[in-house]
Amino acid sequence: MINRVILVGRLTRDPELRYTPSGVAVATFTLAVNRPFTNQQGEREADFINCVVWRRQAENVANFLKKGSLAGVDGRLQTRSYEGQDGRRVYVTEVVADSVQFLEPKSSTEQRGMTAGGYYGEPFPFGQNQNHRNTNENDFSRIDEDPFANDGQPIDISDDDLPF
Repeated sequence: MINRVILVGRLTRDPELRYTPSGVAVATFTLAVNRPFTNQQGEREADFINCVVWRRQAENVANFLKKGSLAGVDGRLQTRSYEGQDGRRVYVTEVVADSVQFLEPKSSTEQRGMTAGGYYGEPFPFGQNQNHRNTNENDFSRIDEDPFANDGQPIDISDDDLPF
């Protein structure tokens, strides 16, 4: 059986972080994911998808993502039910995230008037992590620097460096 969900969207509100009685962190948030087509009036619609993330990733999400942050979620779809306060059965469908990727640097969210924390660590995709940093005055990875830029000098590449 296959149960896999991959989403990219923006948070509709700040994540809510809680802890279970045994001390396990759990964060909940909602992603607004645009539909790839327009409605009859020519407007784009979005789906609002509830997500849950556990443990260390939950703490990272709560600390570094805010309302409006662009995030990628990789996880599984889960349904559950419980009895509401009025005695009726309540059914919930949500994505339980295995991985949450922070898809934009801090500077992008600041330009929209928000702060997303000063973290450029492991949750960033494409191999940028804490163990591979470009050193600068803040000791953060510089996402906006062009890794292929040079100062006009020829690039030394041998045949051994090519993958073919």
